[in-house]
Amino acid sequence: MAFIKGVFTILKETTWPGRKQRWKDFLSVMEYTVFFTIVIFIFDQLLGLGLLELLNHF
Repeated sequence: MAFIKGVFTILKETTWPGRKQRWKDFLSVMEYTVFFTIVIFIFDQLLGLGLLELLNHF
């Protein structure tokens, strides 16, 4: 039981981000997600074109 009490004590003493910081963090995550989605999409398109060119030679 001491473990569970310790967990709740740590949670009470933790400083949580405010509303403004949560939105800032959320927007940062969304920006990174969009950026890497675009990078992966472009890489996939380039790879697809390369494979089609290679298959057209045979």
